Amino acid sequence: MTIPVYKRIVLKLSGEALAGEKGYGIDYDVLKNIAEQIEEVNKFNVEIAIVVGGGNIWRGANAGERGMDRAAADYMGMLATVINGLALQDALESIGVDTRVQSAIDMQQVAEPYIRRRAIRHLEKGRVVIFAGGTGNPYFSTDTTAALRAAEIEAEVILLAKGKVDAVYDMDPLLNPDAIKFTEMSYIQVINKGLGVMDSTAASLCMDNRITLVVFGLNKSGNIKRVIMGEKLGTIVRGKTNG
Repeated sequence: MTIPVYKRIVLKLSGEALAGEKGYGIDYDVLKNIAEQIEEVNKFNVEIAIVVGGGNIWRGANAGERGMDRAAADYMGMLATVINGLALQDALESIGVDTRVQSAIDMQQVAEPYIRRRAIRHLEKGRVVIFAGGTGNPYFSTDTTAALRAAEIEAEVILLAKGKVDAVYDMDPLLNPDAIKFTEMSYIQVINKGLGVMDSTAASLCMDNRITLVVFGLNKSGNIKRVIMGEKLGTIVRGKTNG
């Protein structure tokens, strides 16, 4: 039987990934597919934490650029991640995967408060834990949330699942068919090249805590399992490269 190369992971799902081809809201077929992929990995006793974005419902940064108070806009974005987290929890529990949503913003009627030790205990018991509400602070992205939570729970890797691209490229492959794909790179390269993989705060946090990042596409069923089994998909970002 194949053995996973990772024991504890943080899966980062963008809000756009949940929207599918629609580009907004939640595509239930996509949601179901993601839940089934997570169930498949859960069967291998991999401890799975998930950080979900909210861009399919609300983008605080965009609203801030249009003149809205940035802090208020960001709090609205955090609430959007809770909506997505609850939807994903429902999809997972409908197929028998025990799941807990923990929110960095206190809302006890719908989610547990984020408590590090409780989250780790859930993971040890085989439950999937969804981290919603971002970091609970404005001006921080959900990429930074993923890096922070991965460091806190001592995850070995962050799986950055993309809805439209399948790796890191030197330019937008959706706009330029000649874009060059990177198979492996360092966080310093990500920061210096400004590739938009994740913001510089998140990249620095991952680099400082030596957390591996795998950027891959969700466009094929089974990709999450393929990554945790060690198959080389997408782009691997580490503290440093051999080059």
